[in-house]
Amino acid sequence: METVKTNRRNFLKLATATTGGLILGFNWEANATTFNVLDEATFAADNNFNSYLSISSDNVITIFSPNPELGQNIKTSFPMIVAEELEADWLRVKVVQAALDTKKFERQLTGGSGAIPHSWERLRKAGATAKQMLLEAGAKRWNVSASSLVAENGMIVDKSVNRSLSYGELANEAALIPVPTDVKLKDKKDFKIIGQPIRNVDSMEMITGKPLYGLDFYREGMVFAMIQRPKSFGMKIKSVDAAAAKAATGIIDVVTFKNNVAVVGKSTWQVNKARKLLKIEYEIDSKIESTTDHDKLFKELLESKEATVRRKDGDVDTAFANAAKVISREYQCPFLPHNPMEPMNFFAHVRQDGVELVGPTQTPDLARNEVARLLGIAPDKITLEMTRLGGGFGRRLKADYVLEAAELSSLIKAPVKLIWTREDDMGGGSYRPAVRYRFQAALDKENNLIGYKLRGVGINSGNPTREDNFPSGAVDNLLIESVEYKSSITTGAWRAPITNFLAFAEQSFIDEVANEVKQDPIQFRLALLEKVKKSPVGVIKYDIDRMKTVIELAREKSNWGKNKNVIQGFSVYFSHRSYVAQVAEVVMKDGKPVIKKIYAAADCGIVVNLSGAYQQIRGGIVDGMGHAFYGSLTFKDGAAEQVNFNNYKLIRYKEVPEIDVHFVNNGIDPTGLGEPALPPTGGAIANALYKATGKRLYNQPFIKQEALTGVSLDSKM
Repeated sequence: METVKTNRRNFLKLATATTGGLILGFNWEANATTFNVLDEATFAADNNFNSYLSISSDNVITIFSPNPELGQNIKTSFPMIVAEELEADWLRVKVVQAALDTKKFERQLTGGSGAIPHSWERLRKAGATAKQMLLEAGAKRWNVSASSLVAENGMIVDKSVNRSLSYGELANEAALIPVPTDVKLKDKKDFKIIGQPIRNVDSMEMITGKPLYGLDFYREGMVFAMIQRPKSFGMKIKSVDAAAAKAATGIIDVVTFKNNVAVVGKSTWQVNKARKLLKIEYEIDSKIESTTDHDKLFKELLESKEATVRRKDGDVDTAFANAAKVISREYQCPFLPHNPMEPMNFFAHVRQDGVELVGPTQTPDLARNEVARLLGIAPDKITLEMTRLGGGFGRRLKADYVLEAAELSSLIKAPVKLIWTREDDMGGGSYRPAVRYRFQAALDKENNLIGYKLRGVGINSGNPTREDNFPSGAVDNLLIESVEYKSSITTGAWRAPITNFLAFAEQSFIDEVANEVKQDPIQFRLALLEKVKKSPVGVIKYDIDRMKTVIELAREKSNWGKNKNVIQGFSVYFSHRSYVAQVAEVVMKDGKPVIKKIYAAADCGIVVNLSGAYQQIRGGIVDGMGHAFYGSLTFKDGAAEQVNFNNYKLIRYKEVPEIDVHFVNNGIDPTGLGEPALPPTGGAIANALYKATGKRLYNQPFIKQEALTGVSLDSKM
């Protein structure tokens, strides 16, 4: 059993006579977790707590979920963790999305696959604390020792005389029990809810079309708006003729602010039609760029002397000067749009006494703070209510669309619902940076890897490398550096930032080196990991054993190298605290390669919701495969050339191969799963395709490479 202690400072110990039940607030401090019994007034007004668990007298357990839900399943997984320690009847658990409240919650955001790792122990303590108070209440009612009772399935049970009470029956009495300072967490082997496949708590609402998403939100009296932004990056408004748009049916106003022209009206249809009637003249504000310009820039910057050194181990120059052989390869990826199913939208009502914001955001606190700065008011004058997000993939980490809605509302003095179209989203959004990499490996006469170089060049990418990831630590002489080019094209985090392409390039290159030294690709990686374990070089920030375990599990489950009817490719990657290894299987049909199956072995620590975890892995693989094959957004004279799905191809259902998922059961605390399955996918597929065709893929999208000319991805053929 695990024993945890809570800090008793600031306990309120208040009865809940007004609520008819137990409300437990818990304050997640840096070094201790405090739990507080609250009355209804305190529940509504107190500002010293982070989250709430309530048990009503009719035996309904309510858990407020603070983080935005965009499909990563935390709205279901969070209450599962609480319910596990509480020994609750899962069918009686009710989950409610909490509004933004930085005084009651911490890390109220969704990004970086960090929600479960951050909240895991806090949520367990919350359930265990409430359970202990219910046990004490039952013991007091029956005049027995609490240690003689058990909690199970929402009941306190005295098995010695075969009697029981529901949590609801004991809620009022539990509210009067002193909050325990020490609570015992369950032994992980005794978990009953955690690790099971649990249906998404919003499933019924989603299936039946109940209003959940930002686009569903409606407020009586609000107006609708769309904004015409410059179609080319680097352009600014010179003049606007809005006469025809203003005269259109249902249009209330046309407003020009900053570099935007907003059309405001009574419905989205009317506003969208009127927007097309705008006559806007633009002029150049900064450099206008095309994809052909970027291709030239990449080649120049790969030779730049102004690179930033991210990591340097050993004497790299000497290693390469003395090498018997040097392998050098370059890889390039294009810009990508995020393309969440639900385009950007937000509701804003700026009033004299405060601001109301409602909509889908991954970073509600950031959105509120930026709106406060924009309007020159205190953040506590702004309320922000989160809807469920119809996807994000990093796009909704930014607050630009929230700021637009708030500024427009302040200008027109009315509540407004701002809506982007798909064309707005793809043509004027925030993209995955385009990047080019150069990898170099130095080999001695015995084919030992004695030197390793990586230079990453990115457009608005920040650091396009991950200098402390494998194989760093396995090579005595290593240099990783980067160069960034500043562009007017807006970029941002895209699912598994940087590693979404870096993993493909890195894992493809490692396979090439293994091929050059005539070693099995899996054994080559394992040998490098063994070297790290025995004689590490520099800082090691990945877990060697966890990486080895997923490699060995993927090798076992895929029957690596033993099936003569398929061609296999391997890849493994560490990102966002978790490890995923993949084996892609290709068969040849009519002389062309067809991807038939992908095996995935994942170590994300304890799996909270099995069905959710499977879908995160499968979804990451499909996303990684689809964008590796097809994803490409190009620019001509500063304008995106692909602004809808008529010329931006996404992977189709019939192209998705069978996906076989396996999890490592090591019992460690959860380490995140929203992103780690995507990075290794491209490399596993590319390495399999090389074995099948003898041709290497160096750039994405694959489908534009000569090596795949005429290849179909129809895995069902």
